[in-house]
Amino acid sequence: MRYFDADDTAIKLNPKTVIAISTGVGAAVMALNFSFGLWP
Repeated sequence: MRYFDADDTAIKLNPKTVIAISTGVGAAVMALNFSFGLWP
């Protein structure tokens, strides 16, 4: 597999999508911490 072939098969993600997913995961972690009483 050459470099140009690997570029065609790479997963293409929009940077805004990555930020939205990471924000959602962070909010879910904070909500679970709050629900289990681990909030500082």
